[in-house]
Amino acid sequence: MWHVFHLGEERRAMAEKEKEKAGGERWKAAIVNLSEMSANLDSLQKILAKKAVFVDDDTFSKASLIAEQARNIKALEQRVGTLERELDASIAAAARARSEKRQAEAAQRAAELRAQDVAKELENTTKVFELHMEELRRKQEEISKKDGEIKVLEAIIQTLSRNGSSPSED
Repeated sequence: MWHVFHLGEERRAMAEKEKEKAGGERWKAAIVNLSEMSANLDSLQKILAKKAVFVDDDTFSKASLIAEQARNIKALEQRVGTLERELDASIAAAARARSEKRQAEAAQRAAELRAQDVAKELENTTKVFELHMEELRRKQEEISKKDGEIKVLEAIIQTLSRNGSSPSED
């Protein structure tokens, strides 16, 4: 039964890793796209800086928007990196917690088995003690019975000694 549970847990862990891979690949693709956009924007800014030209308001607005988007992309890239590190730390913590839980469960099972062994040993010791007590009672009864028989025999001996000495005195 433990093996089935263990295999199910491994399957779940593998499914989680596959989801993480798929999610990680999407994030990596998004980061690559963002990096390319950033490079394009940087290139455009360099061209604009080298060839300082007067542009109309519409072109300037678009260039400003692109520059703002480049800053946003950089901030998002940093946030993605932070989130990836947090996710990795969370995954590692969850794995440690599962491992500690399995160890605690194994220790609990071992303690339960030891408690059962101790209870059986105590029960067996109690039975042996009861048998010894019963044997001691029987011996005590035998001793009491023999003691009673000895007293009867002593009384008979005393009676016979008195009776045996009486006729010779007469």
